[in-house]
Amino acid sequence: MYPRLSDLFSDYLGFNLPIPINSFGFMVALGAMTGAWILQKELDRMYSIGQVGSVRIPDPEKGKKGRTKYVDVSPSFLVGTLTIIIIVAGFFGARVFHILENLDSFFRSPSRMIFTTGGFTFYGGMILGGFAVVYYIRKKGLNLGRTADAFAPGVIISYGIGRLGCQLAGDGDWGIASDLAAKPEWLPMWLWAETYPNNIMGIDLSMTPVYPTPLYEFAAAIVIFMILWAFRNHAHRAGWLFWVYVVFNGSERFFIEKIRVNNRFDIFGQTITQAELIALALILVGVIGIWKTWKPIKKEDGSTSE
Repeated sequence: MYPRLSDLFSDYLGFNLPIPINSFGFMVALGAMTGAWILQKELDRMYSIGQVGSVRIPDPEKGKKGRTKYVDVSPSFLVGTLTIIIIVAGFFGARVFHILENLDSFFRSPSRMIFTTGGFTFYGGMILGGFAVVYYIRKKGLNLGRTADAFAPGVIISYGIGRLGCQLAGDGDWGIASDLAAKPEWLPMWLWAETYPNNIMGIDLSMTPVYPTPLYEFAAAIVIFMILWAFRNHAHRAGWLFWVYVVFNGSERFFIEKIRVNNRFDIFGQTITQAELIALALILVGVIGIWKTWKPIKKEDGSTSE
């Protein structure tokens, strides 16, 4: 594995980077930039067809007597600020949820859990980042449902790229021991059993290869992105595409947890992970959201259309 990009460049390109860039951090940043670019394009598209309104910003050119003038622009102008909000709130939420999932380790060494370079839970970042974004969107007076629809494709592709960072670094987000006897003959071994040599966790898996679940989640993210991208041009009520994303996201994570290493809790006689609980909640909420936004829209002549 390559916890630092300099190791990757050294092995494949034959030269060393002067700065030891963290692979996981780089991929998360790349994912954030990719998601922001997609969000910008979607907001511009939706603005051009009247699905989202404009936002008012100060005009750089002063009006008469030095008074500030305002101009209406596409909401894509806010993407930079939204990205910063997501990164800051998401980082905090991901760390808090990781601590909640590993309270025993936190009580043994609080400072290590708080200040370590690893240890993040995606759903924590998604939930807290989501609340922060909703607050900002409402403050700016944008249509929440339509803006959420614009977010959906970019969020899932950002997640997938981030998972590649987990794979490169070998940060422990891998699967359980793989069943070598069950491997399909046509499937490459690296997609079924991975030992994660030189992983950032310092864990020796040479005798017990595991499922490379980050690669599975990356593949799932690509498929979900393609579905959302195809659906985005279809006529639908505000928020419908976002709820479709929520159901897909929850379903993907729920099933991947079955072969993924994670802390499990006993609840009502069942062993379940924190991620499985959140995934089930997302599926339920997403299905309700789809049902509520699936209702036909009444036209002025009394007829209906989807």
